[in-house]
Amino acid sequence: MRDAVTNLIRNYDISGRYLDRQAMDSLKSYFESGTARITAAGVINGNAASIVKQTSAKLYEEVPELLRPGGNSYTTRRYSACLRDLDYYLRYASYALVAADTNVLDERVLQGLRETYNSLGVPIAPTVRGIQIMKDIVKAMAADAGVDNTNFIDQPFDHMTRELSEVSV
Repeated sequence: MRDAVTNLIRNYDISGRYLDRQAMDSLKSYFESGTARITAAGVINGNAASIVKQTSAKLYEEVPELLRPGGNSYTTRRYSACLRDLDYYLRYASYALVAADTNVLDERVLQGLRETYNSLGVPIAPTVRGIQIMKDIVKAMAADAGVDNTNFIDQPFDHMTRELSEVSV
């Protein structure tokens, strides 16, 4: 897994350049946001079950047909798989937040996921909506934990929704 620092250095190394002002500003921003990123990851780690529970409750309130016969969360097995997937997305989002980089999402979560979901008949739109709901919950919890600017939390969640979506989110 790479992070913002290793990616930046790798790119400069490949092109044989010294770190310039832009690189230094990127590094400064990365390190200055470190405490907020760690706080957000801590919020996720300490509240993962609650976040998934709140997300699923809101998702099923918005899209109740998922729980009805024929719905993709109908039966205990399918319902459990949905909760498992939400937890999976949340865990990897926390890694991406700490790294300030979405590569881990591409490598471990997103490669081939849309095709897999399509082949299994899993509807993508509710998955995307669930990820968006999780983002909102995490941002609210991080703000409650004292993170002043929660905009950086958007990055991993928006990346997942954009990559899963068939249209630009």
